[in-house]
Amino acid sequence: MFRFVRGPQDITGHAATPEEVRDRATSSLGDQFFQHRGRLIHKWVDFLDLYDRYFAPWRNTDLVFLEIGVSEGGSLEMWRNYFGPRATICGLDIDRACASRVDPPNLVRIGSQDDPAFLRAVIEEIGRPHIILDDGSHIGRHQRASFDVLWPTLRSGGIYAIEDLHTAYWRDWEGGYRKKGSAIELVKDLIDAQHAWWHDRGGVAPAAEIGGIHQHESIVFIEKIAKARPAHVKVSG
Repeated sequence: MFRFVRGPQDITGHAATPEEVRDRATSSLGDQFFQHRGRLIHKWVDFLDLYDRYFAPWRNTDLVFLEIGVSEGGSLEMWRNYFGPRATICGLDIDRACASRVDPPNLVRIGSQDDPAFLRAVIEEIGRPHIILDDGSHIGRHQRASFDVLWPTLRSGGIYAIEDLHTAYWRDWEGGYRKKGSAIELVKDLIDAQHAWWHDRGGVAPAAEIGGIHQHESIVFIEKIAKARPAHVKVSG
């Protein structure tokens, strides 16, 4: 998931054993995660209950789920167990070795998350996603490239999530505090776009389709909805 280096970018001080943090994940997905015995999964423990909060409505449905970043393949197994047999689950990775880290009916496709033609070909194959989860390179320009291509393909009512936003502050990851082009700055741009009714600057996505922007420690969940222009009304007693 990360390179281990000294300084603010060093996450070794945040490492924990399952026994130390088990009680911090109380959802059914947390239970599945800690009982997992398949391929390796590496997650920040506090993400688990957040996933469950935002993703639970799609369990046991005809979900189309797209995850950027396959790594050892364990997260695809986790999502299959969580979402159930009806879901279409596809992982993307630039590492060709990831093609072997998957079991049917899950899918893995090899290519770069900043390659628009590749991303569009995957969407053409699997259909428009209900959920997109970016756990890929964690490089801002890659995250933005994926968002620009994939957000328009996300179904109305769906969620676009970006993980590990702390890398936006790391210089070795092309980031920095308030560095333009980082995923953190993308979230701020989305807030501006959500309020485009009130300014003339436009935005990274139409205001009429940005629902809630739920920012948590190192992860954001962006709702795509069809909404009307804001309206105020007066009533009397």
